[in-house]
Amino acid sequence: MAIPSEESPRAAPPLKTSSGLSLTCIARFPKTRVLAWDGEVLYASRGYRLLRCRPAETSIRWEEVARFSPVWWRRLTSASRLGYRLMRDGFHALVVLPSGELIAALPGVIATLRPGEREFQVTHVLRRGTRPLNIAAAPDARVFWGEYFDNPGRDAVHVYGSDDRGASWKVVHTFEKGAIRHVHNIVYDRWEDCFWVLTGDVGAECRILRAALDWSRIEPVISGNQQARAVAAVPKEDGLYFASDTPLEQNYIYKLDRRRNLTRLAEIHASVLCGCAVGDAIFFTTMVEPSAVNLDRAVAVYGSADGTAWTRLKSWNKDGWPENLFQYGNVSLATGNNSKNLLAFTTVAAEGCDLEAWLWRPGVRSAALGRDGL
Repeated sequence: MAIPSEESPRAAPPLKTSSGLSLTCIARFPKTRVLAWDGEVLYASRGYRLLRCRPAETSIRWEEVARFSPVWWRRLTSASRLGYRLMRDGFHALVVLPSGELIAALPGVIATLRPGEREFQVTHVLRRGTRPLNIAAAPDARVFWGEYFDNPGRDAVHVYGSDDRGASWKVVHTFEKGAIRHVHNIVYDRWEDCFWVLTGDVGAECRILRAALDWSRIEPVISGNQQARAVAAVPKEDGLYFASDTPLEQNYIYKLDRRRNLTRLAEIHASVLCGCAVGDAIFFTTMVEPSAVNLDRAVAVYGSADGTAWTRLKSWNKDGWPENLFQYGNVSLATGNNSKNLLAFTTVAAEGCDLEAWLWRPGVRSAALGRDGL
């Protein structure tokens, strides 16, 4: 299925601001990057230190879980915000396994923390690129990530997997030479018990594929143009919600229902890199990637209480540092299994709140009561 660039299978309504979804800030933390939820526990990092907390509205206390020891010069660059941004330091993705292992993407490596230990150990050195954009886990604790590197020659691209809880890695699938540029994301869907694989970046390279958990079958579901170029996808019981990530066209939020009907839900002002669910609500966040189409210089949080009406809830202007060196403005969301009714994200390269973690309580505004109800 290809998404037409100008007309969708079902027309997109204008972005609504009457959905009633609201956000109330309960905490913010400087120099902190949120990473992943594990039930009621939120993991975050400060430089190469991994932290966790059990958020409560009256008390939030971080404790150090473990550390990663980078090469010596990264200890220096990660000590300042600009050095951290310039060198893309710190933790970039984290997955928590039921058995207690933590698996992280860090600059140039995949590292694993075993139960009872206090220091991450390198279990794979990346040959291409600096890091995958995401790490995905199946219910049986097998873990996967896809290669993300510049790839101007369109070489073959691999998906790596581990069946020993991150101790070792092997190639489980290869996209042949010329098929794609790189893998954007792999997302587990518990309703279909499958993985959704998102790839980019040009023409037929832009794909949303459905993969079996053992990677024995992988089939394209949506492909063919910039509207199929996505990084963020959120599975829900009624379908897969995703948002486009293109600097070349207008961006939108879509829903692919379980019968493979595709609906364009809302227009958004910029490319999207992150998405998550908090209870019934769904959130996507945009980045500042300047182009002839993406003219807005703000990062933003979009949300929907029911997947239908979407609201631009919060936004921050990009700071003045050049994005080619010090990163695009972005809002990164905590991934994982979130059983708290809280939204956690980190603003990066945003004016007045660079590299700050935020905790927000989503609410649905009651017209009758005139207040937020959970």
